[in-house]
Amino acid sequence: MLPDGAALEILSLSGIPPFNQDLENDIPTNVKEFKSKIMGANAILIATPEYNLSVAGVVNNAIDWASRQYGVDSFNGKPVAIVSASIGMLRGARDQYHLRQMFVFLSMYPVIAPEVIVTFAKDMFDANDKLVDENTKTS
Repeated sequence: MLPDGAALEILSLSGIPPFNQDLENDIPTNVKEFKSKIMGANAILIATPEYNLSVAGVVNNAIDWASRQYGVDSFNGKPVAIVSASIGMLRGARDQYHLRQMFVFLSMYPVIAPEVIVTFAKDMFDANDKLVDENTKTS
């Protein structure tokens, strides 16, 4: 569903170690690569589930790494949008709210509308993770 002329690169959070401020001046190679890709992006799209009524730990950890070393914040000035999907009814709304709070602190420009929260996601996607629900596509 990308607009013409747009490209999307999906970055995996797999292998990013837990943030440790003691390592902030000796950043692991995979974290440097992650930060570099964010810095080179025109905009950020975060696709995330909601855990415990807030931001998923792995997402928060990646944000911590990418925003660190003071003066080398990968997110500064970037527009950012969020999408959430859940097997339940409202899961995703609260993590988006908490992420938006973080983005303001990180000097990002969150897209506030439309909110993209796909509820009952197991019925909205096919076996290849393609969105097939027409109402969800147009809402």
